Amino acid sequence: MDPKEKQIPQNQINIELSEETADGIYSNLAIIQHSNQEFVVDFIKVMPGVPKAKVKARIVLTPQHAKRFMRAMADNLRKFESMYGEIQEAEDIKIPMNFGPATAQA
Repeated sequence: MDPKEKQIPQNQINIELSEETADGIYSNLAIIQHSNQEFVVDFIKVMPGVPKAKVKARIVLTPQHAKRFMRAMADNLRKFESMYGEIQEAEDIKIPMNFGPATAQA
């Protein structure tokens, strides 16, 4: 191995982020479904007055990863609120849709 190359320790992952992915995708609605083997999270952008919305991204997680993700989100929300104050939740918006049983919205 070339001594100039940086060796990555075995317990670390070299993560690449393309420019397109780094731009991100805006979402103001998430639809969560699950089976006994996976969680499916659809991220959607809903525009006011527009009766149709498209899924902008779909993430499929194992149940174990979904639980780790939930813990990481909760930890980040706690940190955010400790720095910037409590996040005020908007009133529940009822959007008529049917994606089958075991659906949650966030």
